Amino acid sequence: MLTDEVRYRLMRLLEANPRLSQRDAARELGISLGKLNFCVRALVRKGLLKATRFKNSRNKAAYMYLLTPRGIEEKAVLTVRFLQLRIREYEALREEIEQIRREAESLRAGDSTGGR
Repeated sequence: MLTDEVRYRLMRLLEANPRLSQRDAARELGISLGKLNFCVRALVRKGLLKATRFKNSRNKAAYMYLLTPRGIEEKAVLTVRFLQLRIREYEALREEIEQIRREAESLRAGDSTGGR
């Protein structure tokens, strides 16, 4: 359930915004609060994330999420893997666009007869 992409995006988000609530993180990632909670707990269990309680401005206990040294290393590995995946997707999409462009140009060249 915890894919590399979700793990990477969550770790990246919490590293940038350690005081982000789980509700806001779920909204930002476009996943359910339950799935976000599952993911956070999995990262904590694996020793990649540390959750520390603090008092927020509304007089409620909240958490601050910090990547552990091991979490920072894991995020670096995930970043490289995620980047490689996105580059492959980009190259495949670029090739598909070029193929469609060639087909469209071929169709336009055939239409130059006025449709007859």
